[in-house]
Amino acid sequence: MTEQTPDQAQDQAQAPAPPPALPPTPAAPARNRRVLRTALRWTAAAAVLPLVGAGTAYGITRMDRTDLPGLATASDGRWTYPELARPPLPAGSPGPLAAGNKTGAHYADLRALLLPAPEEATVDPPPRGTDGWLPTKDFLAQFAGEENRLELGQKLTDYGLRHIAARGWTTPDGTRTRIQLLRFDTAVVSEGLMIGNLVGSQAPTYPVRGAEYYELDETFPPKAHPKEVTLFPYAETKPYGAEQVRQAYLVAGDTIAVVTQSRGGGVNALPFQQTVALQTELLT
Repeated sequence: MTEQTPDQAQDQAQAPAPPPALPPTPAAPARNRRVLRTALRWTAAAAVLPLVGAGTAYGITRMDRTDLPGLATASDGRWTYPELARPPLPAGSPGPLAAGNKTGAHYADLRALLLPAPEEATVDPPPRGTDGWLPTKDFLAQFAGEENRLELGQKLTDYGLRHIAARGWTTPDGTRTRIQLLRFDTAVVSEGLMIGNLVGSQAPTYPVRGAEYYELDETFPPKAHPKEVTLFPYAETKPYGAEQVRQAYLVAGDTIAVVTQSRGGGVNALPFQQTVALQTELLT
């Protein structure tokens, strides 16, 4: 064995010790995302409405009764909504689509589940009904034909309509939006009323004033809604006169939502789809 000189021994003692090995980096936990699927089961397509954050079908991550991101305006005509938040549920109350919620009840105040108006929109005055609820007669007034209004009004009575929450606004491009949430006793009741009485395969049963002919809007993006939500979106067909109407009926638990947009020259499909998707999220 070769003996070390005094200088070699001193150099070895002063040499820094090698750094300890770093532990392996743990794998990032998988993010629990709930894939949204359309009730009409249209064919898959690329995400049409990318929202805040890349890699999400709609940019809306399913969160447990917590804040939802709004949508940023893009050059394609989408609107900028404020950051959305579901109202807190009473202690111990399940969400409307929870497995333990047999009736599909919304335990949050339905008025707090209305989608807020986007930025720069002019908001309509609040409903003139008691405590901010929309009177049934005001809801019926939007439909064409006295006979239709009487028939629909009787059906709402027969199915035990509890109340209607409503909000409306007009954006600078002239698009007029109305959102109306109709609440019933159970999901079975609301589903029965909508599927059996309010919607058809190509058109709503009761047309709104000024819009007689419709078609099912099959351009509506896939993966836009939970499987528990049934959606029927419609677009008024040409020639549609001074304004075009787009309308969507959807049922989530004990509540039917009616989203209506109208605009001279035609309604842009993207803000319509965007509005329907976000209102659905608040109801689920």
